[in-house]
Order: sequence, then structure tokens, then C-alpha cells
Amino acid sequence: MSLLRRPLVLIPVAVGVLLAAWGSLHLPYRGFRDRVLVDIPRGSGAVAISTRLAEAGVIRFRWQLLLARALRPRDRLHAGEYLFDRRASVWEIFDRMVRGDVFYHELTVPEGYNIFDIAEALDRLGVIGGDDFLRAARDPSLIRDLAPEAPTLEGYLFPDTYRVTRHMSAAQLCRQMTDRFRMAWAQLNTDAPVHETVTLASLIEKETALPEERPVVASVFRNRLRRGMRLECDPTAIYAALLEDRYRGALYRSDLERRHRYNTYQYDGLPPGPIANPGLASLEAALRPARTNYLYFVARSDDSGGHIFSATLDAHQRAVRKYRRGLASRVQAPPAGGIPGRKAARSDRRGRMGGDPLPPRSDL
Repeated sequence: MSLLRRPLVLIPVAVGVLLAAWGSLHLPYRGFRDRVLVDIPRGSGAVAISTRLAEAGVIRFRWQLLLARALRPRDRLHAGEYLFDRRASVWEIFDRMVRGDVFYHELTVPEGYNIFDIAEALDRLGVIGGDDFLRAARDPSLIRDLAPEAPTLEGYLFPDTYRVTRHMSAAQLCRQMTDRFRMAWAQLNTDAPVHETVTLASLIEKETALPEERPVVASVFRNRLRRGMRLECDPTAIYAALLEDRYRGALYRSDLERRHRYNTYQYDGLPPGPIANPGLASLEAALRPARTNYLYFVARSDDSGGHIFSATLDAHQRAVRKYRRGLASRVQAPPAGGIPGRKAARSDRRGRMGGDPLPPRSDL
């Protein structure tokens, strides 16, 4: 074959190869068994992306993504974590990365979670580090315009389900959560002091899980504040222990006697800030408490989660005795060292200290 005829033969061969390569971009492929998550770091180039996808079995050959990139050079491929769970063509994968169709992890923050609970949930999720979150949550600048007195973002990280990506920072998550709080606060349509309301709402949230009781609990706290009585709210003593990294999962007498500004057994009035993140119902209860003359409440012994409310100390002491008889009649010991009727304050960031746990007692 002459040298002149050889290029003429190679041209259709090259065209055929290119057409086959181009056609392969449209063929669905799956080289993995179940589902696979592929993390594309920021700043990754086409070579690095194609390598990760090929190693994960998402595409058959690295050159396929490089060819797609060459055919669409102006498109931007977004970093992030991508979930693949079915057969897909290279073009489908390429289009997903152009859209930034990244995988979101769901972070559920129930009403009453504090910053330590949220940090623990993030550690379990394995996306944003719990310690990173705590550092971000201790900076109140995101809420300064609404609550200049806020010492941290505690109380302003609104309970909800949030979509979190692996590349999201703790500060970005905090902004999402405080933005959600702003929406909820605007919904309340009030000119009440923000920080005082949120702080009181956090105490209400931690004291009862029953929606119908929240305005009544709010009335007890409001009545005590008006009379100059200390709130003596157990969850504030628990929160003080959490802040000092000494909470052991139960409330001890030494916790109640500890001189800490958040401990309402030792200081008058509300604590310096919220002790948890209240939901909308507790915020509404703080703004519109029931009209009662109650000053005390104690948990019921029937596992209903409810409380008995009293206007006088004598009536309250009778309710406490009834509560203790109810426990005894059931021949069931309370959790070791625990005080019934509490939402647990949970954290792995706890210290250890000596002392005996308190026996079952009243809430107020």
C-alpha cells in the first residue's frame, strides 16, 4: 500500500473509533454492587474526577469523562458528595455534576436539643465534626442584631430537619439554623424582648413535653419571677454542669449547690441565656402564658409525662407525697440517680465527679 493511500484508510478507522467512543458516553453502566458515594473535593480537575468515578465503578473508563469534558469545555463540574445507586450513562453523570446534584445528609434537631445534643448528632452523622459545630455555635454574631445579650447561639438554632452536605462548614449550618429561627420569630408577630422570651421558652421546653402544659408551666415561671422567687429549675442546673463538662447523666445535690450563673437554684431571675433550643409552641407559651396562680409543679407518677400544679407550698408538698407514694406502689425504682419527669440532657462531653445522686423530688 502506498504512503498516499494509507491516510485514506486510517481516516474511516479513526472516525469509527471516535463514533464508538462518543456512543459509549450514552450507554448506561454500573460497575458497583449496591450503592456508592463518591466525594469530589473542591478544586478537583477532570482527571482527578474521572479517576474517582472509574475507581468507584460509576464509569467504565477514565477517558470517557475526559471526552465528555472536552466536548463541553465551558460547563463547570461541581464539587460535593454524589450518590450513585443505578445504571447511568456518562452524559447523565456529567449532567448531574454540572447541576451540582449532590447527596444531602439529613440532620434532625428535635425541640429541646441543646448545642451539645446537636454536636453529638453531627458526630453520629459523620459529616460536620461536633467540636467544629460547638466552636461555631459559641459565636453569637449571627444573632447579634436580634439578641445583643445572647452569649452563644444556644436557643437560636431552631429545631427542624436540615439538609447537610459533607463540604458544608459548621458556620454555614449555624446560619441555616439561625435563619430558620428568624422565620419562626417573624411568624410570632411580636415586639417582646427576644432574648428574654427565648430563654424562658427554653426552660418551658425542657420541663414538659406535653403541648397543653406549656402555657401552664410558663405561668408558674412568670408568677415566680413577679414574686421575686428563684425559679429553681432543674434543667438549668443540668445545663450549668454541661457547660463545665461535669454532667454525669443525673442531677446531684452538688449540682444544685454549685455557684454557676446558669443555675437558678443559686441565682435570681432567668439564666444569662437559653439552655436549649425551643420550638414554636414553647415560644408561644412564653409569650402567652396561662392565667394561673400556680407557683409549683411536680411530675405525675403515672408515666404520662404530665405534672400536678399547686398554688401553695402546702398543696405542693401533698402532691409530692402523692407522687412518692405512686412510685412506691409500683415497686419500680427510678433511673439511678435520676429525677423523674425530665427530658434527658444528653452529651458525651461530660466530666465525672463525686457525690450522691438526688432522690426523687419535685420539679419546683
